[in-house]
Amino acid sequence: MRRFLLLDDEVKVLNALRRSLRVHLQIEGLLIETFEHPRAALQRICECDFDLAISDYRMPQMDGVTFLQALKEVAPHTVRIMLSASTEFQTAMSAINEAQVFRFIPKPWSVNDLGHCVHDALALRDRLLADAGLANHASQVLGAQELEAQRLEEEEPGILKVNWGPDGSIIL
Repeated sequence: MRRFLLLDDEVKVLNALRRSLRVHLQIEGLLIETFEHPRAALQRICECDFDLAISDYRMPQMDGVTFLQALKEVAPHTVRIMLSASTEFQTAMSAINEAQVFRFIPKPWSVNDLGHCVHDALALRDRLLADAGLANHASQVLGAQELEAQRLEEEEPGILKVNWGPDGSIIL
């Protein structure tokens, strides 16, 4: 099973990106989680392991480089990709140098290029886990986390759902 995190403040971009990945990659057992707010995405990263994270650069709450830097600290084996309409050289350089992104993909993206990039990113992810001796451990932990999450959700429906305010606060 593969798990992707997509972050963009525009819902239409998230939907198009999700559709592109599902239709053109055809990865069995692919789980794609989308987020419009970087803080919610960071919260989710602390709860489970992702193979790949694709983030937009320009967002009102936090730019993509800052988000991917935080992701790198929390989940160093998650492969990071920056998606941006910006053509500024400095944007790409900060993404590569500061957040150590695997690839910088311009908007609008080519579906074929996106597919090749994601396949290369997943191969890198597998090598990183193998080098760290985490390949079997990751799948075991993910399975245990998923089972526990399902058990909790059955026991108390909605317990895993967090409502975030626009300022990052939790709404009860």
